[in-house]
Amino acid sequence: MQNPENNDGVKTKASTKHRRLASAEPGPPSPALRRPREQRFLNRELSRIDFNDRILALAEDRSLPVLERAKFLAIVSQNVDELFQVRVAALYEQLAVDATTTSPDGLSPQAQLSEIRKRVEALVDRRSRIFKDTLVPDLDAAGIRYSQWKELDDDDRAHLDQVFERRIFPVLTPLAVDPAHPFPYISNLSLNLAVVVRQGPHIPPLMARVKVPPLLDRFIVLPDGERFVPVEQVIAAHLGSLFPGMQVQAQYSFRVTRQTDFDTDDGASDLLVAVESVIRMRKRSPMVVRLEIEKGMSAWVRELLVRELELDDSQVYPIKGPLDLQGLWALYALDRPALKEEPYSGVTPPRLAPSAPGHGVDIFSVLRQGDVLVHHPYESFAASVEAFVDQAADDPTVLAIKQTLYRTSTTESPIVKALIRAAEGGKQVVALVELKARFDEEANIAWARALEEAGVHVVYGVVGLKTHAKTSLVVRQEAVGIRLYGHIGTGNYNPDTARIYEDVGLLTANTNLGSDLTELFNYLTGYSQRRDYRKLLVAPVTLRPRLLELIAGQAHEGGRITIKVNNLADPQIIDALYDASLAGCQMDLIVRSVCCLRPGVPGLSERIRVRSIVGRYLEHSRINRFGTPGVDAVYYIGSADLMVRNLDERVEALVPVAEPSLTARLDEILSVNLADDVLAWELQPDGSWTKVPTRVGVNTHKRLQELAVARARGHEVEPVELVG
Repeated sequence: MQNPENNDGVKTKASTKHRRLASAEPGPPSPALRRPREQRFLNRELSRIDFNDRILALAEDRSLPVLERAKFLAIVSQNVDELFQVRVAALYEQLAVDATTTSPDGLSPQAQLSEIRKRVEALVDRRSRIFKDTLVPDLDAAGIRYSQWKELDDDDRAHLDQVFERRIFPVLTPLAVDPAHPFPYISNLSLNLAVVVRQGPHIPPLMARVKVPPLLDRFIVLPDGERFVPVEQVIAAHLGSLFPGMQVQAQYSFRVTRQTDFDTDDGASDLLVAVESVIRMRKRSPMVVRLEIEKGMSAWVRELLVRELELDDSQVYPIKGPLDLQGLWALYALDRPALKEEPYSGVTPPRLAPSAPGHGVDIFSVLRQGDVLVHHPYESFAASVEAFVDQAADDPTVLAIKQTLYRTSTTESPIVKALIRAAEGGKQVVALVELKARFDEEANIAWARALEEAGVHVVYGVVGLKTHAKTSLVVRQEAVGIRLYGHIGTGNYNPDTARIYEDVGLLTANTNLGSDLTELFNYLTGYSQRRDYRKLLVAPVTLRPRLLELIAGQAHEGGRITIKVNNLADPQIIDALYDASLAGCQMDLIVRSVCCLRPGVPGLSERIRVRSIVGRYLEHSRINRFGTPGVDAVYYIGSADLMVRNLDERVEALVPVAEPSLTARLDEILSVNLADDVLAWELQPDGSWTKVPTRVGVNTHKRLQELAVARARGHEVEPVELVG
C-alpha cells in the first residue's frame, strides 16, 4: 500500500475518509437514540447496490424499447465500476490503516466488504442473465444481432480478417509475462486477454497479456449494419498473428478496477497542480480492488493474476458472458429511433416564451414582474437558464456576471461560451470552477483555462470544501440604480445532463436573494466570514441547523414533511426525522438512490413512507416542504442532498420558494411523484424495496411532460390532487 500522502499535495482516502465517517455520528440525544444503530440505519453502500437493482428492473422490462433497456444495462455497469473505484476502495484503505471506524449502521469495514461482495455477485449474475436471456433475443428480433465468432460464415470472417489487419493489429501490443518480462501494469477498467502459449509440447506454458485499446469499439459491426461481434473475440481469433511460431492454447478475458478517488490537499501551493496530480494518480493507481474474469478461466491463469495483482479470492468476480457492458452505450448510439423512447425536447416556460415567432423576450423584464420556476427536462434549459446567461452576456447595461460551475459539458458549454463573450466585451465576469468534481476534473480544468485566457476571473472555491451550489448572479445598471438578478437551482449548468436529469431552478430579481447571492460569491471568492443570510440556507454554515429547526417544527400531531432528494444518509437528520415521526408528524420521502432511514418501524417510524422513482429521466431535484400545503407549508429547493458531505463538507445553497403559483408547481411535482404507480418503488422496514403495483397508471415522467406541454400551449391545466 502506498504512503497516504505524496509530494504533489494529494492525499489518499485512507488519510481522511474514516475520519469523515466517524463524524457522521448522531448529534444531540433524542428519543430515537433509544434504538441501537443497526435498528435505525441502513447501510449506505448496500443501499446504493439496491438502487442499481431497481435500474436492472428497467433493463428486464420488455415493455420498454430494447435500446433503452441496453442503456440501463450500461448504466448499471458504469455505476458498479464507480462503486468499486470510490466506495469499495475507501473501505480497503480503512483496512490498510487498521481503522476501527464502523459505519452508522454498526458494520466494520470488513463486514461491509463481505456484504457488498454478496450483493454485487447477485447483481452481476442478474445483469448477465438479462443480457443473455432477454436483451440479446429482443435485439435479434429487432434486427440487431449479437454474434459470436464461431457462428459466423466464411464471408463474415473474411471481412473481420480485414478489419483486424487494418484497424486492430497495428494498435495491439502483446506483453510477455516471464522472469525476463515483469508483470505489466494493467490500467484501470481496461479489457484484456490473458493468452496461454507454448513453444513446444514439452515446454511449460507461458502467459502473455494483450490489452484491448480503449480507442477500439467495444463491438465490431458487420457490413450489414445489423450484427455486432465483441472485439475481444475478433482479437482472440487472430492471436496467431501476435504470437507467430507459438502454440496458442487458450485465452481468457479479464478486467481490473483500481482505486481512483484521492483527496486533494487544499493547502497545496497550487490547487490546479494538485488536481492535475490526482488525474495522473488515477491513471496509474497502485491499488487494485476488483478483478473480473471470464467464467471458465483456468486455475493457473487465475492464480497468476491474483498473485501479481496482490489480491485475494474475495476480490475476484467470475462473469458469465461479456465483460464491460458499458460498451452497450455504442449500441444505444445507433440511429434506430424506433427502438428508443420517443424523443422529447423541453418546452419554453410560458413566461419566457416570445409573444410572437421571431420576437425575443426580455428575461430581465419578466423577472422584475415576479420569479420564474423552471423544471427540466420538461422545460427547456436552453430557453431558460442558458438564455438568462446569454442575454446577460450581450446586454450593454450588465456590469458583472458571477457563476458557479460544478460539472460542465466535455464538448460544448453555451454558458461557458457566454461568460467568455461577456468578459471579452468588457464585463466583470467571475467563474467559480470546482476543480475537484469527481471524474470531471479534466473537463473543468480545460474550461477554467479557456475562461482565464478570455479574461474571466477564475477561482477554485473555498479551502477544505467543494463548491456544489448551483448559482448565478447578474449585476445590471438600470434607471433606478443597480439591480441584481439570479438563478439558484438543483442541477449542474450542463446542457447534456439537462436533457436527461430532472431538476428545478428559480430565476429571480428578488432584492434579498440578490444580496444573499452577492454575499455568497464574496464568501466563495474572498475572505468573507458571513454566517447569516436573509433568505438562502448555505452549507456548511446555516443549512444543517435550519433544517433541524424545520424538522422539529413539524414534530407534533398534524405535522407534515415531504422531502425529495437523491440521497438520505445523514444520521443526525435521520434521527431528527424519527423524532418528528414519534411526535406525530406524517412524512413522505422521495429518495432516488441511497436511503439509510428505515421507514415503517413500529415505535420509531410508523408515520414515515419512503419511495423511489426510477425511469427514463434521472430524478435529481431536491425539494423540501415543511408543513401542510395551503396552510403553513415552507418550501426550499437547492443543491444539497441530506448527507454528511453535503451538509458539512461542501458549499451548498437552498432557496425558499414562497410565491403561491410557484409553490403550487412544487406541490404538483411532489404529488405526481407520490401518486406514481408505474415507476415507483417503496422501501420496507427490513431495507428491501418492493415495486408499487400499477393500478391507475400514473407515470411521473409522462405526466409531468404532459403538464409542461399543456402549459406551453396555453391550455388550462387541472390542478393535480395533492398527495402527501
